Amino acid sequence: MKICIIGGGLTGLTAAYCLGQDHEVDLYEKRLSLGGCVSSYEIGDYSIEEFYHHCFAGDSHLFSLMESLHVADRLEWLKGTTGYYADSTIYPLNSPTEILRYPLLSFSDKIRLTFLTLRSRKIDTGPLDGITARDFVTREIGERAYQSFFEPLLASKFGDRKDEISAAWLISRIAIRSNRGLSGEKLGYLKGGFFTLIDALSEQVGKHCVIRLQDPVTSLSHETHEWRVNGQRYDAVISTIPPHTLPGGTLSHLPTIPYQGAACMLLSLDHDVTSGIYWLNMKDPAPYGAVVAHTNFIPLERYGEHLVYLASYFHGTLPPRKDQAMLEDFCGRFHVQPGDIRWHRMAVDQFAGPLYTTGFRKRVLPYQEKGLYLAGMFSGPNYPERSMEGAVCAGEEVAALLARQEGA
Repeated sequence: MKICIIGGGLTGLTAAYCLGQDHEVDLYEKRLSLGGCVSSYEIGDYSIEEFYHHCFAGDSHLFSLMESLHVADRLEWLKGTTGYYADSTIYPLNSPTEILRYPLLSFSDKIRLTFLTLRSRKIDTGPLDGITARDFVTREIGERAYQSFFEPLLASKFGDRKDEISAAWLISRIAIRSNRGLSGEKLGYLKGGFFTLIDALSEQVGKHCVIRLQDPVTSLSHETHEWRVNGQRYDAVISTIPPHTLPGGTLSHLPTIPYQGAACMLLSLDHDVTSGIYWLNMKDPAPYGAVVAHTNFIPLERYGEHLVYLASYFHGTLPPRKDQAMLEDFCGRFHVQPGDIRWHRMAVDQFAGPLYTTGFRKRVLPYQEKGLYLAGMFSGPNYPERSMEGAVCAGEEVAALLARQEGA
């Protein structure tokens, strides 16, 4: 069987890996490199992700893929510390003492938040799909806790659509981040970066499949017993890109899935600016929602310079001069002289992920629609929160379905 896979991100690569040995597979990728949101920069003698990444203890499909690619021995578990930047002050929020000292939540708010976190993994997210995160938090913890803690987080990630986000997404987010000890969260990372995974996966896929880089799909049509992609004939097509971006109007009958973009700036500095904290959420208004100090998570000596991400999200098109606004705010807020920044890079993805608004569960797409196979951030494994685990799982599941149906 001749198969076309559209998109060379983690889902597309995983599907190609599963199908390549038994079928003739062409993988189309519009960029010069593979990996999608897990792509990396090459900086001197090391690689570093364009968008910050880590994995979680429950990522079983991701770990199995690492095992099969012989890179699982590079997986390490490190402490990821968190904090909040509020009223021009950095507040670490890791140990019980630090949490108790945090002034913007009352003691009773903290107790209720702790209990919510502890039971988050047992909460059925199904009934929460139609409830907003705001309504859920105010009911469970209170209005003050929502305004002083949760609302700034939702605003920094979802902007003016924060009040549409479902409680299902929020609880999933809390649950996935609940692997915490007395001093921080345990997070997984691959020595050498997740480039190690993408490189190994790309190498194996390239042994059995044709990888077509810088080859965006511009035409897609279905005839009696075959598909045509950019004029080439295929028996089946797997698309992993946002459905509304497919050419030919093949999926125009489906309800539109709302997406948001991500703009992530990576900076190199000669000193730490977040008081040793890995993930610093911004409560104070800023043109970025979080400062992610990579080298407060991964040992500094592996890079020889402090690496910091500034994470920002947007709807539609990226605001003009966004990079300059982020740089200027960062330098002023964290007392960084422009000359202290050795270099910076900006990665932008207009369709970085779905907006998990209320009712999103009904928008989750099946793996097959009008003869076209679909897998991506819009698939079941990525609801109600996208992840590398969800990307791998979706790729495996759509490949298995295609193999079963087309082979029947």
